[in-house]
Amino acid sequence: MTAVRTADVTDFLAWLREGDNEHRPLSASSAARTVVAVRGFHKFAVREQLAADNPAAVVKPPGTAKRLPKALPIADVEAILEASGRGGTALALRDRALLELLYGVGARISEAVGLDVDDLDLVESVVRLSGKGGRVRLVPVGSYAREACERYLVQVRPQLAARGKAAGAVFLNARGGRLSRQSAWSVLGRAAQRAGLPSAVSPHTLRHSFATHLLDGGADVRVVQELLGHASVTTTQIYTLVTVDKLREVYATTHPRALR
Repeated sequence: MTAVRTADVTDFLAWLREGDNEHRPLSASSAARTVVAVRGFHKFAVREQLAADNPAAVVKPPGTAKRLPKALPIADVEAILEASGRGGTALALRDRALLELLYGVGARISEAVGLDVDDLDLVESVVRLSGKGGRVRLVPVGSYAREACERYLVQVRPQLAARGKAAGAVFLNARGGRLSRQSAWSVLGRAAQRAGLPSAVSPHTLRHSFATHLLDGGADVRVVQELLGHASVTTTQIYTLVTVDKLREVYATTHPRALR
């Protein structure tokens, strides 16, 4: 135990990541879990006085690669929105309003289903969203979302509200209660399926698409941060990686000397 040095642990980590003829290299996340286990073992050995020090204490697990958020092409978003209102029924109008608002303001699903009527000011075209950590933000509502919400609030919500006791909730279910997160997921899943897209599309996919499309259109990352309600711009900057990838792809396929 006392013969193990910090260099041994770092060499072990390098071997985990590189592998050899008999062992496949581990991913960053798998190697990180192994290093954490090694550090824990040596910490135990020190606590039990089996070793004088912990040679793994200063060895940091490898950082895992950032997963880029998946954004839908604008055409796919439009197809989902069109499919959500198909049929013109009362619930179809509600569904269209819900999805238009989710994509139009980049709301989290919990923020959308938690909306009360007083939070949505369609005269001023603004919505008040209550996000994580109790942070409240005002987000502009675009014309498509505003018109969809106006149709729903005037034509549909009063008859749904008469069936239940959801008080001021904006989005109601067929019984007049506040629409749940699960039901909102189902609304999107059905619309995606009708549009010929995977039903696994999530409300967060619309939020990712909102941010990515803004940045693609030239929006400043700090403006997008405010719209999304991120506490730190670092969280928002992951979306800039998506746009850089898009720029690289366009460059590679259009510039005459981009590729050999």
